[in-house]
Amino acid sequence: MATKLSTDELLEQFEGMTLLEVSEFVKAFEEKFDVTAAAPVAVAAAGPAAGGEEAAVEKDTFDVVLESAGESKIKVIKEVRGLTGLGLKEAKELVESAPKAVLEGAKKEDADKAKEALEGAGATVSLK
Repeated sequence: MATKLSTDELLEQFEGMTLLEVSEFVKAFEEKFDVTAAAPVAVAAAGPAAGGEEAAVEKDTFDVVLESAGESKIKVIKEVRGLTGLGLKEAKELVESAPKAVLEGAKKEDADKAKEALEGAGATVSLK
């Protein structure tokens, strides 16, 4: 008979795992239950402000999208690993499947740093 674990007991189990092990677990969980663990993204809509003027909404989160790895694919893979914590295989797959988001929902400052690092490695990058 299977023992049901409490939330606290599950969290204790995850504390003892490496990031790679947790990542593999999440992938397996998503496949088994046909779900996505990604957090929902709130969409900010600019509506008419008081007085009938359009409100200017400044975007505060950005997606860093790798458009192309360029000539130095190995350097780009290393940067992707450093930015995301992905393993070598996962980072290589991400780079080879460009255009692909490297970071999603990043703060402006972090997105700019990531873009600069990736471009420094020879990649073509855009912020969305």
